[in-house]
Amino acid sequence: MSYDGTPVAALRRIAFLLERGRADSYKVKAYRGAASAILPLPAEEIAERARCGTLTEIPGVGASTAKVIAQAIQGRMPDKLAEAEKEYGAALTADSAGMALRTRLRGDLHSHSDWSDGGSPIEEMAMTAIEIGHEYLVLTDHSPRLKVARGLSSERLARQIDVVAAVNEHLAGAGFRLLRGIEVDILEDGGLDQTEDMLARLEVRVASVHSKLRMDPEPMTRRMVAAVRNPFTNVLGHCTGRLVTGNRGVRPESQFDARAVFEACAEEGVAVEINSRPERRDPPTRLLELARDIGCLFSIDSDAHAPGQLDYPLLGCERAEAAGIDADRIVNTWPLERLLDWARP
Repeated sequence: MSYDGTPVAALRRIAFLLERGRADSYKVKAYRGAASAILPLPAEEIAERARCGTLTEIPGVGASTAKVIAQAIQGRMPDKLAEAEKEYGAALTADSAGMALRTRLRGDLHSHSDWSDGGSPIEEMAMTAIEIGHEYLVLTDHSPRLKVARGLSSERLARQIDVVAAVNEHLAGAGFRLLRGIEVDILEDGGLDQTEDMLARLEVRVASVHSKLRMDPEPMTRRMVAAVRNPFTNVLGHCTGRLVTGNRGVRPESQFDARAVFEACAEEGVAVEINSRPERRDPPTRLLELARDIGCLFSIDSDAHAPGQLDYPLLGCERAEAAGIDADRIVNTWPLERLLDWARP
């Protein structure tokens, strides 16, 4: 997304860049909240308040966001925006080949909203996806067992499906579609943490391990293979569960028979996710190359928990290009109808 000189665009761009840099959510919410607060107000009123110094009387506008608004109205690049651009604006880079692959991505199959552990409303995620050029975005909030991430019960997921339909109706004509999805927990026995009736109502399903990541290799392998062979599974998410950097610390890879798991993925047509979050970079290069050699499909995903993270796939594209993965094996380079045909159980 870009800055067009308006106060709302300045506030949203700052929030986007802070999210890209994985800043604390309370800092981001101040800018997104201020943008929402002034969006319905006439430009003349905002300009008058800026002249009179009364912007902070608008609920949701504080001293720092008022300064951004006032500087934008004066035709200046707001200081906070210049600072954020310097720190995070060029944070995502890829070589020319990685950038070429990024232009072929039509969408993203893994994203979160504030219905689970994401930081922004569904419509904000959708609008940002449009702004960065996606044709589709799959909304994949967590499943019930992951209580720490406010995983969705069947009842909440059913309500979310209605919201997705309303967002798509509102965006009709934009050349974009928000897809019904889930990041469903892989249970210890390899089952999926949602009812079959609800899984059948979704369009794309990412299955991931989030618990007992240090399980012994043999049961972990059986667990993952069982999930991959479930007819509802479309994508195997962040397969090793590792963390390599960031404020959550580091975490070692889960141990499993990667060949057995990837052979099951290849047989079932399940895509191995190339998770593009900087702190994950999952799978590691040696496993990415193994999955390539076995013949797996792939999905290059952001795992975005905020709008500013939706351009993380540039990092995954760089890794895929370095591994020599053909673009047609990456399912989110496919047109929407081909993707949906593939994902249908």
